[in-house]
Amino acid sequence: MTAAIWQKLRGSSLTERALRSSLITVSGFMGSQVIRLASNLILTRILFPEAFGVMAMVSVFLMGLTMFSDVGIGPAIMQSKRGDDRDFLDTAWTIQIIRGFCLFAVAAIMAWPMSLYYGEPDLVYYLPVAALTMIILGFNPTRLQSAHRHMMAGRITMIDIATQMVGIVTAVALALIYQSVWALVISGLLSAMAQVYFLDRFLPGERNRIRLERPAANELINFGKWVFLSTICGFAIGQADKVVIGAYLSTGDFGVYNIGFFLASFPVMMASVVAHRVVIPIYRENPPAESRANYLHLRKMRLAATAALMVLVTLLVVGGDWLVSVMYDPRYQAAGGIVVLMALVQIPALIAITYDLAALAIGDSRSFFVLAATRAVFVIAGLVIGLDMYGLPGALIGQGIAMILSYPVVIWLARKPGAWDPVHDAIMAIYGIILALFAVWLHSDVLAELLLFQAG
Repeated sequence: MTAAIWQKLRGSSLTERALRSSLITVSGFMGSQVIRLASNLILTRILFPEAFGVMAMVSVFLMGLTMFSDVGIGPAIMQSKRGDDRDFLDTAWTIQIIRGFCLFAVAAIMAWPMSLYYGEPDLVYYLPVAALTMIILGFNPTRLQSAHRHMMAGRITMIDIATQMVGIVTAVALALIYQSVWALVISGLLSAMAQVYFLDRFLPGERNRIRLERPAANELINFGKWVFLSTICGFAIGQADKVVIGAYLSTGDFGVYNIGFFLASFPVMMASVVAHRVVIPIYRENPPAESRANYLHLRKMRLAATAALMVLVTLLVVGGDWLVSVMYDPRYQAAGGIVVLMALVQIPALIAITYDLAALAIGDSRSFFVLAATRAVFVIAGLVIGLDMYGLPGALIGQGIAMILSYPVVIWLARKPGAWDPVHDAIMAIYGIILALFAVWLHSDVLAELLLFQAG
């Protein structure tokens, strides 16, 4: 049996490559999260909750800039017929560099208005310095996307972990010295430099050069215009909570919220990492609409993957409050209820995690945008209405309801590449409902405490 498993991991078929890439990616992600958790525990004992709140403001702003300017270079390389062409890759790299400088300029201009919005004057200094990472990461070689295209996960995973170690070691060292948010800002810059160096030094292939080939640029722009709009919506889906809740809570409570978010987001983050590295190649090489065998094969893979994610969600729902009480000091104990509730509201998103990428695999970035826009509208509405009616727990529940309301559009999108699987979705939805009812019974007191989080 061991020999058979080893053979599967060494094979060259699509299934074997996908399995190998997924296992390596998951292993790397879990190792990365263990390292991240260890550093988080250390930093929460060195720094104060407000520091994490301020850094969350910096992070959400930079994430917004990144997503508001994403032209889909990664997905374009992964799905394009020219994805291995030298001129195409160099054109993508050149566009990426130009984008990095533009993002830095926007960050410098927006620093003062953002400091007024959040009521944190020091953001005027933190944001422009942190935004230097946009310039640095613009020089990431396209060999990274090429490795994703061919599901070569091993070396990328090692580079990711090495990059993370640089950021964590420098963050802890600087925090001990300066006891300031600057420790987190500067460590982010050093981590970005390390990533560019490691990717350039250890990924195989030719180095990029500055080039703008018109046909390549046209293909990237035509594909990327819908991805660009989709990532704007993606920002609303993934980061609107931090924008709205960050202004609603005090800086200290916002820091506690982000501790809870850090722990609860583990399943959805892992699912997203694996999906973006594996799903597009799978759907590109093994389209479900092509045959019933392909469809059933993909169903089997999705059932196994989603079941594993549900196990992680269950562990967080059952033990999230206990986990926070064991790992963090009393200043962060309110994060326990946040972990439990956030883990539950992510279930609808986890059930449909691969459908949008199935559309990108067939080059349908327009439908990808329609789904993202629908989700964004519902998420913002759920967040604002829920926050107004029931405070922080209402905002979190509103986001979960938003994902449920957008499901009809998910079906519409998934049917185009023949990927919709109602059996899979129904099984996981029933389990999610049962888990939610159990959580309310088990953690009624912990969830009720979230109502104490008031505007700060």
